[in-house]
Amino acid sequence: MNMLHDDNIDNALSVFRSDRQFIDNSNSGIPPRPPRSTNEDSNGNDRQTATPNAGVKMYNLVILIIDIVAMLVRWIFHTLESFYRLVVPPAADTVHNDIVLITGAGHGMGRCMALQYAQLGATVICVDINEKMNADTVTTIRQQRGNAFGYICDVTNRQQIIDTAKQVQQEVGTVTILVNNAGIMPTHPLLQQTEGEIRKTFEINVMAHFWLLQSYLPGMLEKNRGYIVAMSSVAGLCGLNNLVPYCGSKFAVRGIMEALAEELRQDARKPNIKFTTVYPYMVDTGLCKRPHMRFPNMMRLVKPEEAAAAIIDGQRRGLVDVSIPKYLLYLNTIIRVFPLKVGTLLRDFLDSGVESDL
Repeated sequence: MNMLHDDNIDNALSVFRSDRQFIDNSNSGIPPRPPRSTNEDSNGNDRQTATPNAGVKMYNLVILIIDIVAMLVRWIFHTLESFYRLVVPPAADTVHNDIVLITGAGHGMGRCMALQYAQLGATVICVDINEKMNADTVTTIRQQRGNAFGYICDVTNRQQIIDTAKQVQQEVGTVTILVNNAGIMPTHPLLQQTEGEIRKTFEINVMAHFWLLQSYLPGMLEKNRGYIVAMSSVAGLCGLNNLVPYCGSKFAVRGIMEALAEELRQDARKPNIKFTTVYPYMVDTGLCKRPHMRFPNMMRLVKPEEAAAAIIDGQRRGLVDVSIPKYLLYLNTIIRVFPLKVGTLLRDFLDSGVESDL
């Protein structure tokens, strides 16, 4: 009797240890091993048979329910917070002590952003391939008692970007706001786009983002502070006629920004780096040579000064996405919920876009 009693105790301890190991493994991320119970066969040998353990199953179920409830609570909170922020935007950060680097600063939105950042007290680094136009932007800022530096750089040349970044670090300091603004927009049907046009579109509109990020992001991480602003386009939200390579490049910018933001979100250092992706529609910078609009009051050609102000305001408020006009981002989100043909109907109704420049 005592022997049978000891065997029962041993069996119970074996099951307990198995259950405990199962729970420990579940908490440590190791794939769980099912608990086993032992009994004896007809020859007196131990035989193990996998059996479910009600306690462990219940424990795991409770944990799952808690996780789901916690996720739903956060889901509701963030949804309500988003609606609240539509009415009450976040406070705008100061840029008085920031060093802002803007590519394509010689003209268009880049020039306007450079002037406006300088007026807000930021130190502005103007980067452009056009030496004369870039120098004019720097001179204008200095005449207005702003602080500006000019650098000539071909953003399709990775080595030039790296060398410029080293020079900027030595002569000015660590860039805390990077505005990837430079871009081109060949406007004609895909079959009439040359190989050179397509390659150059992606070298300037996409590849330059990688080289600039690799050059300036390390300084932001070391400082544990930084903002990255990237120019996508409404053409990065939906496909547009006569802009196939351009659309592809702007969709790519959106993906780069989302992926990098997620990569840093999961970084163990939890760096304080913020991202703003900008989706302008049509801005009067000279890229839209032949625009057409059925409703010009609603889908108008935006002035570069107005677009620059919206971009800077979005960056200062920490907005992840900024569209110009503002409503287009929300309209695109809503339309994506409906069938594809509904979106096509709306496009045909609005009837706006860019004609071929050939």
